[in-house]
Amino acid sequence: DVQLQASGGGLVQAGGSLRLSCAASGFTFDRTVFAWFRQAPGKEREGVACWSKRDGITRYADSVKGRFTISSDNAKNTVYLQMNGLKSEDAAVYYCAADGRILCGSSAQGFDNWGQGTLVTVSS
Repeated sequence: DVQLQASGGGLVQAGGSLRLSCAASGFTFDRTVFAWFRQAPGKEREGVACWSKRDGITRYADSVKGRFTISSDNAKNTVYLQMNGLKSEDAAVYYCAADGRILCGSSAQGFDNWGQGTLVTVSS
């Protein structure tokens, strides 16, 4: 069985930082595309960052480039999303996703495996 478990959300002031973690079990990191998505109230789920060791690709949404970093610790089977310079528009429920059959940059519909969301709230 494969499983994703996201954590690390919370309340942070604008300009602050958070690091989200996604514990991934049952995946082969070398063959899996991992991504972070977010969904704000009333909005569609959008891709934030994507990493594929298989393809040597890391991608970010334009809105987070230079502020967010996706990384992994294979020994811990964990994928991270370091978020710096948080803005009010970054507030959302963040989800980690994984799939071995698609490419980085695929839409949410392309991912079969999802963790539960973790809420990020940004106060101004």
